[in-house]
Amino acid sequence: MQIRKLSPDISVCEQPRAEDMARIAALGFRSVIGNRPDGEENGQQMWAELAAAAGRAGLAARHLPIGGQVSAADQAEAFARALAEMPGPVLAWCRTGNRSEQAARLALDARHERHHRIVIVGGGSAGIATAASLLKRRKGLDIAVVEPRDVHYYQPGWTMVGGGVFKQRDTVRPTGKIIPHGAQWVQAGCIGFDPDRKAILLDDGARLTYDVLIVAMGNRLAWDAVEGLEAALGQFGVTSNYRYDLAPYTWKLVQDMRGGRALFSQPPMPIKCAGAPQKAMYLSCSEWRRRGVLDGIEVEFHNAGTALFGVADYVPALMQAVEGYGIGLRFGSNLVAVDGPAREATFRTADGEVTRRFDMLHAVPPQAANAVVAASPLADASGYAEVDPATLRHARYPDIFALGDGCNTGNAKTAAAARKQAPVVAVNALAVLDGKSPIAGYDGYGSCPLTVDRGHIVLAEFAYGGKLAPTLPTWLIEGKRPSRLAWHLKADALPAIYWHGMLKGREWLVQPVPLQ
Repeated sequence: MQIRKLSPDISVCEQPRAEDMARIAALGFRSVIGNRPDGEENGQQMWAELAAAAGRAGLAARHLPIGGQVSAADQAEAFARALAEMPGPVLAWCRTGNRSEQAARLALDARHERHHRIVIVGGGSAGIATAASLLKRRKGLDIAVVEPRDVHYYQPGWTMVGGGVFKQRDTVRPTGKIIPHGAQWVQAGCIGFDPDRKAILLDDGARLTYDVLIVAMGNRLAWDAVEGLEAALGQFGVTSNYRYDLAPYTWKLVQDMRGGRALFSQPPMPIKCAGAPQKAMYLSCSEWRRRGVLDGIEVEFHNAGTALFGVADYVPALMQAVEGYGIGLRFGSNLVAVDGPAREATFRTADGEVTRRFDMLHAVPPQAANAVVAASPLADASGYAEVDPATLRHARYPDIFALGDGCNTGNAKTAAAARKQAPVVAVNALAVLDGKSPIAGYDGYGSCPLTVDRGHIVLAEFAYGGKLAPTLPTWLIEGKRPSRLAWHLKADALPAIYWHGMLKGREWLVQPVPLQ
């Protein structure tokens, strides 16, 4: 059996026999592809017999026959797909190996394999900030940013759109304009990870290989987990600031409301921007009070959790807002169904399901791990990328890092957390590129600037374990009580800070600390 190696992924040979499969596995192959049609000559072992032997040897097997009316070119696409989906390295055969080699070479050409020193998957806040941080530290570094969308959203701003503070247009920019200078934008979606071969698979059939991979794909908004919610959004008084197109509808509902019942929901953790469900409620109440209609509106906050906020030090300040607006708190109340035409929302509680009529419902979707990450070897049991909480390096793959909403660190999933994580990942990724160990540590910092009315915020800043982690002097802002915003901290300045600061690598107050 003469084996010819075509690439690190694929080798070819003449047809083996069933008894050769154990030897093939011992040589390090993990999959086999049979390209020879059954019945080409007398005495030929059939595919079923070969596949069964391969299975007993622990090899994945796939039959892609080439011959007769089926050419190597006809099977090239299927061959490329097999290389992407099957564990490698792969051994393919036909009678002599020639047809397999033709198909393999066509497949290798078709999948457009390219290599970069660093590949960043995800062009959201975390991915872009990390790219900027890397290039700030090492100009000319070969970086590819994989992001399919042609627009980039400032998602924290959608709450302010729903509160009438921002314009919708303030929260979106073309992706091409925010990719850091020097990074290459690969406009495609990542559909799979192959960490053993240091490669990712793209939805256009291409593969990117890397020296270091950084995963920043975010999490998934599971609208479908609440029966009837997605169909009701944008009508019947049902809205959510967690979608770009719906935030203006939130503001319209707030402006039009004169009386009735307004419900605000918060699903179980983890969710991105855990303060956003409350901010939507406080900004709505602030506007209703300004217009003199708040007394005629019954406001309820249905929180699947057991506390108003996860860090107890900030609860008293938030309770001032709750009591001042007359908000009814419903803890342990999880939104499970919405009937838009009937204007009814159903919540699951410890005492059973409760249905409430509404005139306005601001719904926050349950959230889950990114589906591509969850289906990959990078995931932990919950589907999130499994990383060391300090270095943000993957627990099993030392050349992979992850940050942002899609990793399994125990911090709050906020843009502020990504802002702190980005330079940590940048410093540690460069160390790994240089053959060294990670040297920077992330302390779990997160921040929720809870806008309790127009002009006042409770600035919650905390690290792992709920430890308070203020970054601003108390004479400027006192985080544990509602504070009036100074002129340079006004909400309408935040988009500029985001677009021109965080995404450009200007790391105010976020220099990475040495690993403890």
